[in-house]
This record gives sequence, structure tokens and C-alpha cells, in this order.
Amino acid sequence: MRKCVEERRKELIYKLMIHTVNKTVEQLMKLTLKELETEYKKVQNDCHPHSDAGSIHWVHTKRH
Repeated sequence: MRKCVEERRKELIYKLMIHTVNKTVEQLMKLTLKELETEYKKVQNDCHPHSDAGSIHWVHTKRH
């Protein structure tokens, strides 16, 4: 079980580094699995294609 937790932590740290989270590898290594998952969820919400930041918004269109 401990090995699985460490593998998941490494995976999340790698993914967070790809998304250039404002933390160093050393800072990320100090976080618990729960904290890493929370950080990753924040990144996912910001980068998700259907979030407000990346969504297409039609303006000045008339519906018939």
C-alpha cells in the first residue's frame, strides 16, 4: 500500500510540474498525498476545456 501511495505522489508531482505550479519540486515533495491531490484538482479546474476560462462564449448572437 505504501508503494502505491508513493507512486501516486510521484505521478501527481510530475503532472503538477508540467502545469508549472508555482512551487518547486522540493516544496511539492513535502506535501502529503491529499495536499497534492487538492493542488492537482485546482489545476484541472483551471485547465479543463469546459471551464469558464477556456470555454467558447457566443456574444451578440440572435436566436431565431
